[in-house]
Amino acid sequence: MTPKANSFLIVTEGKRTEPFYFKGMEKLIKEKIGGAIDVVEAPTIDIHGKGSSTGKLIELTEELVKKAKIMYQHIWVVFDKDDFEDFDEAIKLGENKGYEIAWSNQSFEYWLYLHFYYSDSALHRDKWNEKLDEIFKEYHLGEGYYKKNYEDIYNLVDTYNGVNMAIKNAKRRMAHFNESKDLPSKYDPGTKVHELVVQLKKYLDE
Repeated sequence: MTPKANSFLIVTEGKRTEPFYFKGMEKLIKEKIGGAIDVVEAPTIDIHGKGSSTGKLIELTEELVKKAKIMYQHIWVVFDKDDFEDFDEAIKLGENKGYEIAWSNQSFEYWLYLHFYYSDSALHRDKWNEKLDEIFKEYHLGEGYYKKNYEDIYNLVDTYNGVNMAIKNAKRRMAHFNESKDLPSKYDPGTKVHELVVQLKKYLDE
């Protein structure tokens, strides 16, 4: 069985913000490619928000892959460090199975913050939420404050070309991350979410 071209399985630990973010991208990709002549095969994007611990998430991903009707070209697992003890082990386990891991230390909110500003401060995840609160208030985004269940979170944070800004900021922050020496759990703040976003964004930028 050969992988289906342009197919993505995205499994997220978060049940709201992360799936909403990637579903926002998926919607834009479908709108863009849907009306075009079938030269580019519209990507198959299946997004599952699971809400469970990191190691368990890898197991759940494995189950989804086994049950899937197609063989995915890209399998991404999205999770945060939060307070999980098995963060580094789960990343290794996933990578050994051939999955791509979009991890964030401490949280996905750090990735959202990068849509507006650069930071390399190691802050507790509650602080990133507070900072997003201030930004949403300042820029009159959403209801004027940050919350985890904005269905249009992708469009909100992209209002001022935020996604390109976040990719640039994340690349800058991760430029010194050494795969062979640095532990993701110790690289605070850090994120690899941009690697997944870059893969999806190419369908929007074509």
